[in-house]
Amino acid sequence: MATLAPTPPAAKDAAPSAFTHWSQPAPKGAIDHIPGEDGWPVVGTTLKVLADPVGYGNRMRAKYGKVFRTNSFGGRGVQLVGADANELVLFDRQKIFSSEQGWMPVLHRLFPRGLMLLDFEHHRADRRALSIAFKPEPMRHYADALNRGIADQVATWSGKSMTFYPAIKALTLDLAADSFLGIPWGPEADKINTAFVDTVQASVGVVRVPLPGTAMGRGVAGRKYLVDLFTRETIRRRKEGGGQDMFSQFATATREDGSLLPVDEVVDHMIFLMMAAHDTITSSASSLVWLLAKNPEWQEKLRAEALAVTGGAGRAVAYEDLGKLELTEMAFKEALRLIPPVPSTPRRALKDFEFGGYTIPAGTQVGISASAVHKMAEHWPDPERFDPLRFTAEETAKRHKYAWVPFGGGAHMCLGLHFAYMQIKILMVQILTRYQIEIEPGYSPKWQAFPIPKPADGLKVTFRPV
Repeated sequence: MATLAPTPPAAKDAAPSAFTHWSQPAPKGAIDHIPGEDGWPVVGTTLKVLADPVGYGNRMRAKYGKVFRTNSFGGRGVQLVGADANELVLFDRQKIFSSEQGWMPVLHRLFPRGLMLLDFEHHRADRRALSIAFKPEPMRHYADALNRGIADQVATWSGKSMTFYPAIKALTLDLAADSFLGIPWGPEADKINTAFVDTVQASVGVVRVPLPGTAMGRGVAGRKYLVDLFTRETIRRRKEGGGQDMFSQFATATREDGSLLPVDEVVDHMIFLMMAAHDTITSSASSLVWLLAKNPEWQEKLRAEALAVTGGAGRAVAYEDLGKLELTEMAFKEALRLIPPVPSTPRRALKDFEFGGYTIPAGTQVGISASAVHKMAEHWPDPERFDPLRFTAEETAKRHKYAWVPFGGGAHMCLGLHFAYMQIKILMVQILTRYQIEIEPGYSPKWQAFPIPKPADGLKVTFRPV
């Protein structure tokens, strides 16, 4: 439920692309007419948001309605809640909202120029160039790599009681190396993983400058390491020619005029997409495993489906058969509803607009919340219950199109969503055709909500052979 600071980065800190169309901030006091709270001096409402983002948002919505003012992560802003708000902001028919100016105040030192952070024509051009990496032929290549890598690792879990989150995080990093880079990690694997962890954690650091010993300081150092690594790799790929892996596809991608993307932009896209694929899939795989452990009857249903599609335990899923795993996809969607990997989405208004009976001025930081809308009883009866059948075609057709937005929407719909579905389906087939996922009676991990949800204790499960 966080809103973000409305000040651009200082020139010395800005990425090369900087803020290409930075608009003037809303005048001081321009959103005083919006009900809400400013919180404590200096920190505002940041600590309340970090401590319990969903609870904080629910309390604010109950008190003030679907439009309210907050003051978190260094700046005042307005939160809009509801499927209509999601549609207004994400579909953005009138090009009112800047994703760049929404995300960049908090991410400019960490993930500048990632595809999610671009706007309008720049976003369209780069998205088109990068989409080549998600065409059917590269996707078949990724499917083969995922089947091999996941099967080899999952086979070692037999009978083990383990903390799932660090295990799947290590596996997704290995899979990213194979599918995305086309090479296995060398001895630098731990350093790469640490760099990604540090950059992500820095995004919600209370101290917003990279001082030594702070989360932001570690994040900026991690980014520098990744930039150096991926710059060398981009240059090498261009000299040696492209392959089927995602990095080679990006390194040789061209814009409509036939020009290659600049090396530094390829690097920024690669760092951002590696982070997104690595951390968001780790989060969503953990939430799905947790929910299936709590609901063993759904394990049985997904296991039967997987065995029917593959023909036996531990067998690979053919790329052409992924669409047959319909129950598995519905279970994944339900996990994404209950624990979305991106809980909230920031934007910045480039024009005045109306919503919920209020006029909200240009320059205002605006936030929407998937985690809030995904639990609204008006869209989801008994919203805390795990029920994948909410995602049958019939049930989906009854709902507001923007009541479920784990992958965003509109022009910024996640470019890699089909890769995410593919990886999760292959993972579930390999786990469920081999094992029953078990947890201790009464076990319920606490989930850290920001920046990307994860179980605080790592998620303790046992994989019992079936």
